[in-house]
Amino acid sequence: METVAHHGRATAYRRPGAGEDGDEATVLYVHGSGGTHRVWAAQYGRQDGSRVALDLSGHGESDDVGTEPGTATLDAYADDVVAVARETGASVLVGNSLGGAVVQHVALERDLPLSGLVLADTGAKLGVADPLKGWLADDWDRAVEFVHGEDMLFHDPDPRDVERSKAMMRATGRAVTERDFLTCDRFDVRDRLGEVAVPALAVYGEHDRLTPPEFHEYLAEHLPDAELVEIADAAHLPFVERPAAFDAAVSEFLAGR
Repeated sequence: METVAHHGRATAYRRPGAGEDGDEATVLYVHGSGGTHRVWAAQYGRQDGSRVALDLSGHGESDDVGTEPGTATLDAYADDVVAVARETGASVLVGNSLGGAVVQHVALERDLPLSGLVLADTGAKLGVADPLKGWLADDWDRAVEFVHGEDMLFHDPDPRDVERSKAMMRATGRAVTERDFLTCDRFDVRDRLGEVAVPALAVYGEHDRLTPPEFHEYLAEHLPDAELVEIADAAHLPFVERPAAFDAAVSEFLAGR
């Protein structure tokens, strides 16, 4: 892991190195609520060019911030992404769920040159069900089990992937994960999608109940330049369940840009 210092903290990221063609655009992967860069492990080395994945503040090996859920946290996470993107030269941002909200925020609010966005199982608005918010506050184990239920994070996964995902969320901890989900709950840029001046790919798992297909259809319809791809036999983490199909969709999008 490498780190970059910014805003009085250090953000950790993994940069495995250039692929077959070092001239390809550098891609930065941004994880979702309760995750770390490790959720993108299947992507390392699968596509040409340089691939980078970071730990948002308070996740993995990155320093935390004392922000409240909502805009303050979204701003802090956007600062993490911008710092790593500038350090590594990344011009394509791939964000899953909360990470998708973060990269949309970067595209709208930060002066960062971008050549593409990949919005994976996310939306322009990300509401969180009241029962989950309650469990995040009062019944942590139930919250972890709930998001790992049928067609939530996974559709038909390798059981080892489920156990790794649960362990990752528990290591991130209740407080940071709750902050993540509450930040998602307050995210809404539906009235600003027309301002996103970057080509985008909205890609999603066929069975995702957390951010269902209509979320992505909305993105494809309202973003100025967007494509829509469904990944069969997957839920909220298609890049874990069906990495080859996910990577092929991203590669085709990048090749066309």
